[in-house]
Amino acid sequence: MTHIEAEITIFESCWRHFVLGIVQGLTEFLPISSTAHLKVIPIILGWGDPGISTSAVIQLGSILAVITYFRKDLKAALKGITYAIKHGKWHDKNAKIGIALIIGSFPIILAGMSIKLLWPNYETSFLRSIPSIGLISIVMAILLFISDKVGRKTKTIGDIESNDGLVIGLGQAFALIPGISRSGITLTTSLFYGWERKDAARFSFLLGIPAITLAGIVELKEAFQSTSSIETLPIAIGISSATVFSWISIHWLLSYLQTHNTFIFVAYRLIFGIILLGWWSIFIPN
Repeated sequence: MTHIEAEITIFESCWRHFVLGIVQGLTEFLPISSTAHLKVIPIILGWGDPGISTSAVIQLGSILAVITYFRKDLKAALKGITYAIKHGKWHDKNAKIGIALIIGSFPIILAGMSIKLLWPNYETSFLRSIPSIGLISIVMAILLFISDKVGRKTKTIGDIESNDGLVIGLGQAFALIPGISRSGITLTTSLFYGWERKDAARFSFLLGIPAITLAGIVELKEAFQSTSSIETLPIAIGISSATVFSWISIHWLLSYLQTHNTFIFVAYRLIFGIILLGWWSIFIPN
């Protein structure tokens, strides 16, 4: 490879990672599935599937954003748990939030470890195919619509109990299936469970921190081992763009759900799923 060819390759890789970071940032915390978009959009653009490792590493940008955005909430939860351990004050609100986050993180961590160990071909399985993602997107749109219509919307994060973490955490475990959407399934589960929209989204963001962080860390070493040294810059660019756009989407969604329902996301997911199925049936050879 000549010096000019290397520069072109680096530029193209930087541009692609920058775009992937934008996609990751705008979709991770909206209930529309970042995994689905990170797989589908690069394929539509002719780049191919970036793979689980690249997607997981870029997700670290979303973690940087959500940790900094909710740093006060995380600090309060940590203090609450520490105080409860020392003084037995387990009914403190911050302690209960921290406990719910810990309990809620176990299902997806255990499910992720099981897939990693027992399903070596998961990355190329039917669940990561275009038709599967399209169908799942439509199903999730319907479930989100029903949950927003029938949910009582009376429970706030101040009313949280440990069983809330378990129930919502079990829902989050299904987010390992592309198209489900971690934010979407936790929001849907919370609404079915009687939470109000804004606090459901807030807890969803907090609950995602351990899961996305572990996924990114596990894949980080593998990603760097499987790429040459010139890929370090593109990966850094992807993480940076994901950080910026994740912050924007978090702030926007919290503000939006104060006065709006989730039907805009229901409509988007329905259209997204239908387009994927139509595109696959027309352009993908059998």
